[in-house]
Amino acid sequence: MKLFRRKALLLCLGYVLLLILTMVNLVDYRWHREPQQCSQPVTGPRQQTRPFQTRYLYRPSPPPRQKRQLLYVFTTWRSGSSFFGELFNQNPDVFFLYEPVWHIWQKLYPGDAVSLQGAARDLLSALYRCDMSALQLYSTGTGGSRNLTTMGIFGAATNKVICSQPLCVAYHKDRVGLVDDKVCKKCPPQSLSMLEEECRKYNTLVIKGVRIFDINVLAPLMEDPSLDLKVIHLVRDPRAVASSRIKSRHGLIRESLQVVRSRDPRIRRMPFVDPNHKLNKKEGSDYHAIGAMEVICGSMGKTLRTALTPPPWLKGKYMVVRYEDLVVDPIKTLRQVYGFVNLVVSHELESFSLNMTSGSGYSSKPFVVSARNATQAMNAWRTLLTFAQIRQVEEYCQVPMDLLGYSRVSSPGEVKDLSKPLLQKSKL
Repeated sequence: MKLFRRKALLLCLGYVLLLILTMVNLVDYRWHREPQQCSQPVTGPRQQTRPFQTRYLYRPSPPPRQKRQLLYVFTTWRSGSSFFGELFNQNPDVFFLYEPVWHIWQKLYPGDAVSLQGAARDLLSALYRCDMSALQLYSTGTGGSRNLTTMGIFGAATNKVICSQPLCVAYHKDRVGLVDDKVCKKCPPQSLSMLEEECRKYNTLVIKGVRIFDINVLAPLMEDPSLDLKVIHLVRDPRAVASSRIKSRHGLIRESLQVVRSRDPRIRRMPFVDPNHKLNKKEGSDYHAIGAMEVICGSMGKTLRTALTPPPWLKGKYMVVRYEDLVVDPIKTLRQVYGFVNLVVSHELESFSLNMTSGSGYSSKPFVVSARNATQAMNAWRTLLTFAQIRQVEEYCQVPMDLLGYSRVSSPGEVKDLSKPLLQKSKL
């Protein structure tokens, strides 16, 4: 029994001694250890240092890049789109392209208008991403092998980006004023890669085109989350459009033929002329110019009906602008348009738009942008078209005319009475 007690006492003493040694070692460790970074290797004997302090290196973060906003000016031939496009071409903060789909229509002629819609959308998709190489696919050089340059793009000779620094020294982008195509044509041709580089510098990219016929064609682009695409639908009285098409019949003959080929053969139409009447060259040009209005107004009506009850991809991204409102009150319309695309209207641009609609007359050159008299521009069709031509256009275009507020006429006398306004409130 005594032996057992003796062993228990020795065991307790051993545990106490072990505990004391452990505490001594722990105190010694805490006393001598020095702080150092985990990644810093120990290369020599320990030396006493200052306690470790966290250092914050200030690196100013770059300002977030504004999301690029994209705009497509959706319109048709002879709707005042060249002047309307200048409202963006003149803005130094806008990268503007004029009718790039023209290249497709030229390369794939005589394809009809409807069959080319998919190719047009794909080209726009590339251009909105500043991929200019897509235009090379539709180069019209010999055998399609010619390298396209900045001066080979349709509308290059009046484009402020192409005719200004750094691509050319002919103009300054920040100075408002029409580009003289004779001056710009002397600019050296630059590679498309240089144009792509310029494109990426801009936060606003605008493309104007007349060769997309239905807004639904653009739905995949407007639904694309990587794009911020809006559409401005520029419209004009279809009778004025038809009159201007006849006036510029020779410049639009190829396009008119391509559009007329898209007509639905199953639709019964009011005969434009006596079926037994043989058309002469002038009458044939007029026939195709007005016949194209059937396709143009049919697709326009479809677009406007879509806009009346817009699907989710169109809500807040679509705006209608009537040419007549633009020329009667250019500054007000300009402010509305710029507000839609989050741009600032400068005094210079307001003066430019006002001067362009306050000219002395109605230009005889249909493809040249110049100052026009607003009233004459609006009513010229009432003195140039025959009553039969007016009735034909009104039959083709009754749906868009009713939606947009263009009143139809009932007699030749009503047409000639310029005191009677034919412009009512639009339903859009």
